[in-house]
Amino acid sequence: MHNIRTMHLYMIPLISPFAEAESEECSSVIFTLIPSPKYPPGELVPAIGFCYSYFRKIVLHLNDRKAGTMQGQLKELEQYWSSRAKGYSMVNQEELAGEQREKWLSYLKKHFPDKSPEEISVLDVGTGPGFFAIILAEAGYRVTAVDYTAEMLKEAQKNAGILSDSITWMAMDAQHLTFEDHLFDVIVTRNLTWNLDEPDQAYREWHRVLKPGGTLLNFDANWYAYLFDEEKRRLYEVDRANVARLNLEDQYTCTDIDTMETLARNMPLSNTHRPGWDRKILTKLGFSSILIEEDMGDQVYSFMERINNAATPLFCVQAYK
Repeated sequence: MHNIRTMHLYMIPLISPFAEAESEECSSVIFTLIPSPKYPPGELVPAIGFCYSYFRKIVLHLNDRKAGTMQGQLKELEQYWSSRAKGYSMVNQEELAGEQREKWLSYLKKHFPDKSPEEISVLDVGTGPGFFAIILAEAGYRVTAVDYTAEMLKEAQKNAGILSDSITWMAMDAQHLTFEDHLFDVIVTRNLTWNLDEPDQAYREWHRVLKPGGTLLNFDANWYAYLFDEEKRRLYEVDRANVARLNLEDQYTCTDIDTMETLARNMPLSNTHRPGWDRKILTKLGFSSILIEEDMGDQVYSFMERINNAATPLFCVQAYK
């Protein structure tokens, strides 16, 4: 510790970027002492002073810019997925009519709490056209399904048919849920997290609304990592060639791939190593146990899906509160 007898306060002029602030008096000043070993005990130690009111304006300005950027991205994503709602719904309808229905239900049930379905409340986050919500409601679970896109929810309710009334459908941002704390036994989500501009906030919210002892199952992949990695790009192109050689539907190029790639470049997880990132965040949030299957697509995919996504393994993050 330095034995400081006297302190010189060096004021650093701050030029405000805000026109209205230039005429304001700096009535509140914070002084932050910066101790340094270069000052021996008893010597004068300088400090930095700055105007709190100006500093606060800068912080608020930067926060507003960040919020505006996020809102813009959210709007772009909403527009994109609204335009994709019918096409994506057809994909879910094929899953509901195919082998994936039983494969997915079997996988989910193995990781659910050991209770009867009617005792388990499930939140399907980013339900899209409703695949998870529908197969779980049919199996007797109490299901709430949320999606940010109204068009997706319309398609989901149509796909659910007579099951629609047994599912609670809600328009909601996965990153800012409006539910009370500790409400659900299980949260399921698929192909969503990569598509979020605040994925850490989403995980924080999902942890909040889970009951103590609750289960989170997040299925995702590094979908657009090939935009940032040449080797992943090469393997992605191999997948496209194999799809064409086998005369299968290409699940990438049949979409508006240019728009999706543009959006993906701005998503924070597109160039992030996962699921390592997920484990780190969930550990910080206080989940008691985290298990990861790094390549579980063979357990739930159809043949066409396996060929389409060979270079982009589907992983499952299992987290227990």
